[in-house]
Amino acid sequence: MSSWQPRLSRSIFGDAVILTFLAAQAADGMFTYVGVSTLGMRLEANPLVLALITSMGLGTAVTTAKVFVAILGMSLHRLGVHGILAALTGIYILAALVPWLSIFMMQS
Repeated sequence: MSSWQPRLSRSIFGDAVILTFLAAQAADGMFTYVGVSTLGMRLEANPLVLALITSMGLGTAVTTAKVFVAILGMSLHRLGVHGILAALTGIYILAALVPWLSIFMMQS
């Protein structure tokens, strides 16, 4: 069996990880939309997302980026590499969600 074939067995840990990953992506999409629309594009730290916003507009860019990342995350889930997906989720929460939350808390 090739290591690139998806695993067919269910994993409660894997299911929890992909749900957490997708929730983090949805939260970041909402935070990005609200943050950029109210506080300006200068707050977007990701140059790829910033380029998308410039070329597509805020809503389309955020949706496109989040759908793309969700597909990549679901691909990792299907491949059964839940430990890697869990690590990426943790890093993402620390590197994307915590900064947005701190920005929003400073504004209030």
